[in-house]
Amino acid sequence: MEAPLNPDSLLDPSTPAGAPSAYWVGPRQLAGDDGRLYDSVADTLAGLGWTSLTIVRGRRELDERLEDGQVLRSTVLHISPNALRWAQWVLPDEPFHLGGLPIAWQVSARSDASSPLAEWSAYFTPDVPGEVLTDFLLALDECGHPTAALTGPEVVLDAVTAQGWLRDAEEPHSTAMHPTFTSRLSLSEVPPLIQDADSRVLTTESDGTGPFGWQAWAEPAMGAPYLWAASFGASVPHGLVAAFASSLSSTAPVLRRVLPESTRDRLLRAPAS
Repeated sequence: MEAPLNPDSLLDPSTPAGAPSAYWVGPRQLAGDDGRLYDSVADTLAGLGWTSLTIVRGRRELDERLEDGQVLRSTVLHISPNALRWAQWVLPDEPFHLGGLPIAWQVSARSDASSPLAEWSAYFTPDVPGEVLTDFLLALDECGHPTAALTGPEVVLDAVTAQGWLRDAEEPHSTAMHPTFTSRLSLSEVPPLIQDADSRVLTTESDGTGPFGWQAWAEPAMGAPYLWAASFGASVPHGLVAAFASSLSSTAPVLRRVLPESTRDRLLRAPAS
């Protein structure tokens, strides 16, 4: 059984001997990734039968022994059995940033395995709760057509408002937020460099706006640096984003041993025993 969450129970590395080393914490959107974002996701994908491939980039002088070569960057690519879905741990490359944070995972899908290009991609920075990204990937693995848009955007907002999030008064059909205003989910303009098959990605409308996709982020305090950010390309099916949104807004606590410094005082905690 999980103990009731207690705002006065501190998770501190310097706790005395015999104190719990892990806690149940909430809300999960402020709980961080426990320093295990790669491991938690990779373990899930391995359990689903996805194949992993390590991509190593390095530098080696002509007279240098192979074992002495300097590895500059290394990423890991996970591919589904039908090759229609893949997830890449790109943090070592840090190709670009979202909300001032480097990308950790890039998830992509296509409808034809013979095509070299993804039809959509989604991006997640460090400190996205591993449980949330895992639930998104489980939904992606289970869906029969990873690029088919079977539902409208309302399903995403319904997923979070069903668990207590509030619709934005000015944009009720495109934006919702946690009651503490620390996390938001919005159907808005896709940031630059987001890969997507939607041809509008390469152009802008007459008013200067580009295509819209779902964006999510956690901002512990007004004007504070983001804890994490996620961006979904314009072609990501709303049903898959709804799986992410439902997990993100879940009131079920998550197990943590390490908490983000910026949200420690905002989390409820209960010893895990």
